[in-house]
Amino acid sequence: MTEKKENKKKISAAGVKNILAGSALASETVTKQIPFVIFLAVLGIGLITNRYITEKTIRQMEMVRDSLKEYKSESVIHETELMYINRPSEVSKRVLERKIDLIEPVEPPKRIFIQKTENK
Repeated sequence: MTEKKENKKKISAAGVKNILAGSALASETVTKQIPFVIFLAVLGIGLITNRYITEKTIRQMEMVRDSLKEYKSESVIHETELMYINRPSEVSKRVLERKIDLIEPVEPPKRIFIQKTENK
């Protein structure tokens, strides 16, 4: 058991020395793993880019949602104004203010019937 601990200490000291000297990067085991490390780096960059694009899209969706709420409230305000303007009393008041020669009908509207004639 003590031999294993001594081996680990020797290996770790040698490993640190190799890393600091730069010879660890030139070893065959490390050079075989370079394509995998590059793949992991590209994958990491892709994930970071995806997250950035997603957050940007979410911010845009929130802006659109806020503007939609604003437009809905404006729509309700305009609809209320139009309902007020279209009341018969308001229409007659506006006609009198603008001095338009319109008279409010006293009789209810009548339906006109036309008989069809056959042409042969």
